[in-house]
Amino acid sequence: MAPQETTAAATSEANNKAATKSRSLFGLSIDRYHNACMKRVLVSWSSGKDSAWTLHLLRQRGDCDIVGLLTTLNAEFDRVAMHGTRRSVLEAQAEAAGLPLWIVPLPWPCSNEVYEQRMKGICERAVGEGVDAIAFGDLFLADVRAYREAQLRPAGLEPLFPLWQQPTAALAREMIAGGLRAKLACVDTKQLPQSFVGWEFDAALLDGLPPETDPCGERGEFHTCVYAGPMFASPVPLQAGEVVNRDGFAYADFTTSTLAG
Repeated sequence: MAPQETTAAATSEANNKAATKSRSLFGLSIDRYHNACMKRVLVSWSSGKDSAWTLHLLRQRGDCDIVGLLTTLNAEFDRVAMHGTRRSVLEAQAEAAGLPLWIVPLPWPCSNEVYEQRMKGICERAVGEGVDAIAFGDLFLADVRAYREAQLRPAGLEPLFPLWQQPTAALAREMIAGGLRAKLACVDTKQLPQSFVGWEFDAALLDGLPPETDPCGERGEFHTCVYAGPMFASPVPLQAGEVVNRDGFAYADFTTSTLAG
């Protein structure tokens, strides 16, 4: 080999070693270093639009490693608490999101004391598995936010609120424009007519809501079930079921098309 070629080869080898070293920090590969610098986050998952949009926004940030969807389940009915979403639909959502479910089973009826005990247990598990934060889809109810912060404080978990104080009329339309698709799974009949249950969450719904109704249903006027959007790899095939009335709430009993078939 000529002297010039030997020098060139040595230079190339040195450059390769330097490049390899630059891709490694403190013995970690770039990917592992990147993951080590990211917050490990659980998303509080209700099966509805706000938690789904929270997941989408966190994934866009680039500083969060989403490790799971945290859901409270009514053990008596095997459904998501408040929303009434079937477990089969919940599991289909998690599969579409590519994330594991962290299910907190709740008895029915459930006292606040029992609820807080169960949540304390899941927070301890989260800390044990290296979770840094739990993200919530709350919008503007300060008392709800304060309660969540108080729940996480003893465990040292950071509460995240990516949607906090975003104007809800604009946020609702942003979700729809961004490709989120959902249906009204539950309606508080003291605040909205039962006829709204099962409606598509779209511009027509927003235009048809009474003026006193929050466009995102943040005061509990309605709850949704998400079946498609940028947070899912593929849509969840929802099948409309019967409408059930219970304790002043109307529920649309959605199933997956696979289950229904």
